[in-house]
Amino acid sequence: MSHRNTDHRLDEIDRRILHALMDDARNTTSSTLAEQAGVSGATIRNRIHRLEDAGIIRSYTTQVDFERAGRKLSNLYLCDVPVTEREALAHEARAIPGVINVRTLMTGRRNLHVLAVGETTSDLRRVARQLTDIGIHIEDEDLLEEELFAPYGPFNPDDRNNPSPEPNDFISLTGDASVVEVTVESGAPIAGQSVEVAARNGTLDGDTLLIAIERDDRVLTPHGDTVIQPDDIVTVLSRDGADADALTAFRSPSSTPSTQ
Repeated sequence: MSHRNTDHRLDEIDRRILHALMDDARNTTSSTLAEQAGVSGATIRNRIHRLEDAGIIRSYTTQVDFERAGRKLSNLYLCDVPVTEREALAHEARAIPGVINVRTLMTGRRNLHVLAVGETTSDLRRVARQLTDIGIHIEDEDLLEEELFAPYGPFNPDDRNNPSPEPNDFISLTGDASVVEVTVESGAPIAGQSVEVAARNGTLDGDTLLIAIERDDRVLTPHGDTVIQPDDIVTVLSRDGADADALTAFRSPSSTPSTQ
């Protein structure tokens, strides 16, 4: 199947959302994710919409146990098709009654996998005939016993043993400069201050520049009178590199590791 090209860069919040939806989309709520990520529910909903628009979240599907749903049979056909016709044949195969999933492989034989469901073996033979009729060569087939799914582990922020909150995203630039995306925690020194006041009183050092603020479903360009709020997602340019000290302004004192 063709995929939409995207330059969308995933940050920590995006990865958290994807892991939660892959694990249990039915019971995952925006409010729960917002609490876990330290942002607002509107921000989570906006991020989900952006992931959908970028083609990263492609659909929300229901996994059906066909054995329990009337003791139906699920059959997997391992097929070989010419590479030049693979995409077109995949779409044709998907239109055959009873076919519920079609997967294409990049190279090699058996480069087309077709999963179909039928009431009887006669239904499955009918699917096989129709696949053959449209030019798909079936190399092997077998009844599917069980299919297991799991979320992608590296997207799980709880698998990381970090003593303090990490930036949502980090980009290293030439020299020592870096661009960091960080969530403003409740109780952070900068929370409730305007950009101008924070720069004047030293909460923001002279080498730190605020580039953008994501607040709920809006992206703001910060000015001197812009007040930083808890749960804001702030994009920061640090000319001296974004070490722990550079991010202290955005973290609550309880989450900032103490130095001896």
